Amino acid sequence: MFTERLLQLGIKIGMDGRGRALDNIFVERRWRSVKYEEVYLKDYPFAPDAILGLSGYFGFYNRERLHQSLDYKTPEAVYRQGIKLAAETTLT
Repeated sequence: MFTERLLQLGIKIGMDGRGRALDNIFVERRWRSVKYEEVYLKDYPFAPDAILGLSGYFGFYNRERLHQSLDYKTPEAVYRQGIKLAAETTLT
């Protein structure tokens, strides 16, 4: 079984628990955006077209698209702000 192999390798498996529902909401919302803002509009005829299109979309999604849930910032800006705060915290 797949999970047995992971356990043999010492890999911890997160199956259920606190926060799991919130993780699922995040993933579902992201894929809903991907489908409605990219996939359904482009209707890719071939897999290489989809790979190229989705690659561009995720760049846009992370670096340019403002997110209401992130106080109208991009995910990259929030990530970099967290890195900066973490660095400042360890320096003081």
